[in-house]
Amino acid sequence: MSTGAGLFVSFEGGEGAGKSTQIRRLADHLRRTGLDVITTREPGGSAGAEALRHVLLSGAAEPFGIRMEALLFAAARNDHVETVIRPALAKGFVVLCDRFMDSSRVYQGVTGNLEVEFIDALERIAVNGVVPDLTLVLDLPAAAGLERARGRLAAEASGEAAPDRFEREELDTHEKRRQAFLDIAAADPKRCRVIDADRTVGEIAESIAEAVQPLLARRKPVSQPESVGAE
Repeated sequence: MSTGAGLFVSFEGGEGAGKSTQIRRLADHLRRTGLDVITTREPGGSAGAEALRHVLLSGAAEPFGIRMEALLFAAARNDHVETVIRPALAKGFVVLCDRFMDSSRVYQGVTGNLEVEFIDALERIAVNGVVPDLTLVLDLPAAAGLERARGRLAAEASGEAAPDRFEREELDTHEKRRQAFLDIAAADPKRCRVIDADRTVGEIAESIAEAVQPLLARRKPVSQPESVGAE
């Protein structure tokens, strides 16, 4: 599990599942109770990882193959872990992360058809012992998630924003990923909690707060860090 006195919560799920919205709501809720929270994201979250984010999401790395993409994701994750997540946990912060290791298991492993052994080896190197205390899988039918994602894009930059590398893929691929996240949750019930994301924002937020609350007792308050900001 995570290292230090903090609490590490990752948010997983398909496109348009509402991870960013729910991270913001949970962060606000926890801060109102006096807890110290840092929000972050993957790919990204640290200077080195953010430099790779555009390369990965724009599709610039796609011509080099899925194996190279997986290596770049792992490199970004390791920088993120060592420069942001591990230090925050050591200081006792609550860390809320938009995607983490399970996204690589699903996107590069299951639908990228990379060998489980290869993905597992990259994960061990990238996380270096830092594993979420709780992973919230926001579950939503793929078609509904993609519709939400398209709506978000239409609202951003007067509709000028384009789908990223993964949002452009076929519906069947997105549904396969949804099932893969559910399979991960079923295989690791101590760490993972499936949240029905096909409800109102408020209902989802309430379920998330209930899932996180039992894990907060051991966390020790410290001074407030600067938020990275999940997106």
